[in-house]
Order: sequence, then structure tokens, then C-alpha cells
Amino acid sequence: MRRAKIVCTLGPASAGVENITRLIHSGMDVCRLNFSHGEHATHEQALHDVRHASDITGKPVAILADLSGPKMRFGEMTGGGVDLTAGQTVVITTRQVVGTPELLPAQCDIFPEGIEPGSIVFADDGKMQFVVERFEQDEIQCLVKTSGRLGSRKGLNIPHVQSTKSSLTDKDRRDIAFGVRIGVDYFALSFVRHPRDVAEAKSLAGNIPVIAKIEKPEAIDHLDEICEISDGLMVARGDLGIEAGYEKVPLLQKRMIRAMNRRAKPVITATQMLESMIKSPQPTRAEVSDVGNAVLDGTDAVMLSAESAVGDYPFLATETMARIITEVEGAAFEGKLPPKRPDLVHGDFTNAIARAAAGAAASLDLTAVAVYSLSGQSVRMVAAHRPRPIIAGFSNDQAIVRRMSLLWGVVPFYSLWFDTTREVVAQTEHALLASGLANDGDRIAITFGLQDGGPKGTTTLKLWEVHKHTA
Repeated sequence: MRRAKIVCTLGPASAGVENITRLIHSGMDVCRLNFSHGEHATHEQALHDVRHASDITGKPVAILADLSGPKMRFGEMTGGGVDLTAGQTVVITTRQVVGTPELLPAQCDIFPEGIEPGSIVFADDGKMQFVVERFEQDEIQCLVKTSGRLGSRKGLNIPHVQSTKSSLTDKDRRDIAFGVRIGVDYFALSFVRHPRDVAEAKSLAGNIPVIAKIEKPEAIDHLDEICEISDGLMVARGDLGIEAGYEKVPLLQKRMIRAMNRRAKPVITATQMLESMIKSPQPTRAEVSDVGNAVLDGTDAVMLSAESAVGDYPFLATETMARIITEVEGAAFEGKLPPKRPDLVHGDFTNAIARAAAGAAASLDLTAVAVYSLSGQSVRMVAAHRPRPIIAGFSNDQAIVRRMSLLWGVVPFYSLWFDTTREVVAQTEHALLASGLANDGDRIAITFGLQDGGPKGTTTLKLWEVHKHTA
């Protein structure tokens, strides 16, 4: 079974219960709602549709609300997009007008300070470039450097210019309150620069985990602190490549994945993974290698953006990503590649049990490792050790069950909570046999915590041989 998870962005190409159901069957584990586009009513309907599709398929699916952050974007363009030619002069303005080939609106009150003649302005994830000729607070005159078509609401980046704006905008605060109300499973915080950005978002999100998106050079300067305070990380390679330099992205990706693996926290690798499949039924070979290398780096999940949101082949792109992951993981499990087992920074009972379970899985050729967890932490710990058998994550909290969908190698189960080892074993056998994750005679490991008749932190590892007659 596939271990690395797939995050799909929902959009016009994949909206509605029927399409979401197809995405789940194609391999989607987590659904991303992009709050840079759409209204609250649209996102709330999407959440209900995902929950309905999840019920239809019987597969828990987590919902990731991706906050806009202080990203600058162009406004609306005439006809949905304007054609620009290298060598022509354009003016980028803060005035809210409809864009023309000569006047391009930017959705911001004022431009950040530090822009000067010669500065490079990037549009649409770097697909187009402009050179600044003249700058004022509400207007930038530029020379078009690369020809192309600039669509409405495409991103606008000016690298090496420090913004004084907080990473958490007023819109983000409203979106977090809305997300808490409708019950999303994760928030993703855009343009994090400092751990205090994450701390503020977490204070508003309550018990909903916050994933820090690393897109700014300032975040790299504080990476260890951000890794400590955040509940997960997204390697957001589009803006990161523009802001920090595209040549730095490969090693930064490996560094971030390694940092989160050691902390037993999920990490998502994102942006342009199968970009060509927006219009093509086949990926480029470079894209296939990119997805495969992210899996080998140890990422918990890989993400589709426009490919599933507005592309011509949202389901095929998801199936393609699933096939690539399965092929690469198969080679790793056959011993052709070394296993990724990071040295975790945690030194507690839960990690000790997780390490023992992974060791038992390797030495005894176990079929599955079942992990009981109230909060999901024990499941994250076992997953971080990257055991070969599938991990069955059990919780009596539906929100925790859904959140497990993002974790490497984990198949989530809703479960009752029992007071005796015998009841825990019986429930585990029944779930694994019914789901086809184990057969009669298979050997499994079960981790749980029972102290003084009630659930506690994980303290117990039980090895067991499955028997159908006890299920």
C-alpha cells in the first residue's frame, strides 16, 4: 500500500460530491481549500461535500484550510488576462482598475519600501518578469522583460524587499474564525517569517493544528524555532524559489523534511509537482523524478495545486502521483534503497514504544502496527520511524481520525476505547481483518496505554498473532 499521502487542491475542475468522490478513489487523502480564492459560503459547501464523499467511500479525508497571508496579487484583467510583450513599458498601480496591457492593478494599499530602479518584479510564480524603472508608493513603472499572458489574480513577488506587514492578515484572522466554526482539520499559514507568526495563528486556531508554509528567506533564518512551534510544515516551493532563489530549493527541501521527520511532525512538499498535467495527460519525466525524490527525501505528503483545482486532468493527475509514489516506495521496501529512519528528538515513553514497535516490525516481518492514540501523537511517533508494515491508527475522536490522513503510512480507524488489553486486541483484529490489512495467522504489533483501568499515554507494546475466530 502507498505510504506517502496526496493532498489535492479543490477548485472548479474538481468541485462537487461526485468529483470529490472520484478524487478520493484516485488517491486523495487530504483536501486543500485555497482561501486565496472563493468566498466563505463556497468553502463551507466544499467542506460538506468532502465529508459526504468521505462517507460514501468510507475513507477519512482531512481538510486543510490554506490561508492567504500577505501575498501580493494582481487584480482583475480585461478578458481574464492581458498579453504583454518584452520591451514594452507597463505601470503597476494600487488603484483598483481593470487591468490593460499598459496598466496592471495590484491588490495592495501601498507597495513595500525598498523597491528601486533595477529591482525585478516576478509575476505568476516567476513565469513573467519586469524590471523597475521608476517607483512611487502607489505606482511602479516597469519594463517587461519576458513576453506572455498575465491572468487575473496571479501572484506578484518582489524579492529581497522586506514587508512590514504581519504574516497573519485581518483576512486570515477572519478565515481562521470561520474555519474553526465549520470544523476544518488543519490550517496552513502562508508567508511565515518568524515563530511568533505561528504562535499567533495557533492562539486563534485552538486545538486545530497549524502548518507553517516556508516561502520567505526570513523563515529559513528561524527554521528550527518554527519547526518546534508549528504542527507541520509545507515546503512551498513556488514563492520560496522566487524569494530565496530557485537554486536553493532542492537543499532547503531536504533540510526541512529532515527537520520535521526528526520531530515526528508531518511535512508536505508542494508546488508544480505535476504542473504539465494541467494541460497534458502525461507528466514530464522531470516531474516524475521530482515526486519520486520528495518521497525518497522522507516527505509525508505531496501536493497538487492547479493540477487538481483547474486542470484538464484532475483525476488522472492524482492517479499518476499515486503510481509514482507506489513505484518508488516499492523499490525502497525491496531493499534497493536504504530506509529513512530519523533519529527523533523526543526522549519519552511514547517514542521508546514507537521505536520498539518499528524494531519488532523489522525483525519479525509484521503485517501491521496498530497504534491507539487519543491525540494522534503516538501515531505520529510510530510513523516517524518509517516501519515497513502499514500503520493502523485508532482514535475515538473523529477529528483526530481525519488528521491521521496526512501522516505517512497511516490508515485511520475510528474506534471505541476499552479498559482491558483483551478488548483492545479483539477490536484491532476485527478492524484489520475486515479492512483486509491482515489475514488469519499474520503477526502484528499493538501499542496503547492502559493504567489504572483508563487510557493514558502510550506505555504498552503487545505482539500478537491474528486469529479469525477471535475477531
